Amino acid sequence: MERLLLVTTGLSLALLLMVLFSIRRAHIRVEYSVSWLGAAFVLLLLSRSHWLMNQIASAVGLSYPPMAILMVVISLFLIVLYRFSLVISDLKDSNIALAQKVAILEFQIQTIHEEIQKSGS
Repeated sequence: MERLLLVTTGLSLALLLMVLFSIRRAHIRVEYSVSWLGAAFVLLLLSRSHWLMNQIASAVGLSYPPMAILMVVISLFLIVLYRFSLVISDLKDSNIALAQKVAILEFQIQTIHEEIQKSGS
C-alpha cells in the first residue's frame, strides 16, 4: 500500500509541476488551470494523509482504503472534463455566431462594392 501512495504522490506532484510550467509558458490559461491544480492538490493530500483516506473509504463503504484515492481521482477528473465540455460548447456557440457575423459583413461589403461598380459605370 505504501508503494501505491508513493506513486500517487509522485504523479500528483508531476501534475502540479506540469500545470505550473504550462501556466508560466502561457500554454494554458489560468482559469482553466485552476481545475487541474485543485485535482492535483486533492490527490496529493489524499496520498499523504492516511487518516483522510481511511475516513473517505469508510464513509463510502470501501474495505481497501487506497481504492478511495482511485474513486476520488476518477470523480475529480470527471468533474474537470465536464467543466471543459461546458467551455468547449460555449466556444463552439461563440464560433458559430462569429462566423455568421463575418458572413453578414462579407455580404454587405460585396453589396456595397457592386453598388459602387454600378454607379461608376
